[in-house]
Amino acid sequence: MELLGQNEIDHHQRQVAILSQDSFYRVLTPEQKGKALKGQFNFDHPDAFDNDLIIATLWDIKEGKTVHIPVYDFVSHSRKEETVMVYPADVVLFEGILMFYSQEIRDLFQMKLFVDTDADTRLSRRVLRDISERGRDLESVLAQYITFVKPAFEEFCLPTKKYADVIIPRGADNLVAINLIVQHIQDILNGGLTKRLNGWFNSYGATKKQQTMESSSRPH
Repeated sequence: MELLGQNEIDHHQRQVAILSQDSFYRVLTPEQKGKALKGQFNFDHPDAFDNDLIIATLWDIKEGKTVHIPVYDFVSHSRKEETVMVYPADVVLFEGILMFYSQEIRDLFQMKLFVDTDADTRLSRRVLRDISERGRDLESVLAQYITFVKPAFEEFCLPTKKYADVIIPRGADNLVAINLIVQHIQDILNGGLTKRLNGWFNSYGATKKQQTMESSSRPH
């Protein structure tokens, strides 16, 4: 988003939007919430996510509709009443550790990327995030990692690697891969801009001008 210059653009005007699977955790029952507050609920299991809402949201996005994304409170383990509005965009990035697990969901994506990061890096990032952002102590983070996170990764996440169109080793440190993805998205954006401009010119009957623009702005 930063390399594309999209993070500095008003939400109404962004050509690229980014969503997270973490926004779509299910609303927990009182019993499940009690387990969650004790660190005994598995948030890394596929059933922890509201897949019906994810599918409905993705279809609305594909149809060019404005969508309302839930906001999840990771301290109280509950979905907030407020939502985040995401406006239509030419490219939508949807990130999450189990986005490829459901065939119905993964078939909606036009390109699938798997970010492959070593276990030590994944653990250290989780420890820092859960302590600083989610109010947890080191002991509970490590206990949850050993009990739920690592087994769930091996059972549910890692096997979905085979569905990826592109595998990115070393994650954010792989600048070559990131720059290639950025260039690919930029090409899509250039094509999207051309289509919108062509539609404007067509409405005014400027056929010759349209043909000139198509030849000069074709993605490379």
